[in-house]
Amino acid sequence: MKKNIVAMTLALGLASGCSSIISKSDYAVAVNSSPDGANFSITNKAGLKVQSGVTPSIVTLKSSSGYFKGEAYTIELKKDGYSSKTFTLSSTVDGWYFGNILFGGLIGMLIVDPATGAMYNLPARADVSLDPQTSSLNNQQSFKIATIENLSAEERSRLEKVN
Repeated sequence: MKKNIVAMTLALGLASGCSSIISKSDYAVAVNSSPDGANFSITNKAGLKVQSGVTPSIVTLKSSSGYFKGEAYTIELKKDGYSSKTFTLSSTVDGWYFGNILFGGLIGMLIVDPATGAMYNLPARADVSLDPQTSSLNNQQSFKIATIENLSAEERSRLEKVN
């Protein structure tokens, strides 16, 4: 009985990848903006919209887009009175993936971790600062040149003589 348990434990350890044991393939990512209350949409590198919401928010994103393919997300933020901003969030190789050299072997390194996506990780947060929108119309004063014949009676009554 003890031999069976030891054999099953050894087989399980050899058949799994190090990142698959220690890490995960789905990550909770906090999406924050300054100021809060920005609408956001997240698209993956295939161009599919995968999440949307209002900041601050926590979303769950996959770290992989396929076998040996890390994922990259485009986060677009919009808020009235502020310029829209786009931010890219990319996965990176998880340090535990290299633990396969000691624990998971070639099976973990070449099959398990790349197939499960556990060889990649994502940052825990995306913080984006929005810039106030400036309107060129609000900052400009305008004037109109007209001849006296084009003015209404009310506009003529407000005229002042300049010496």
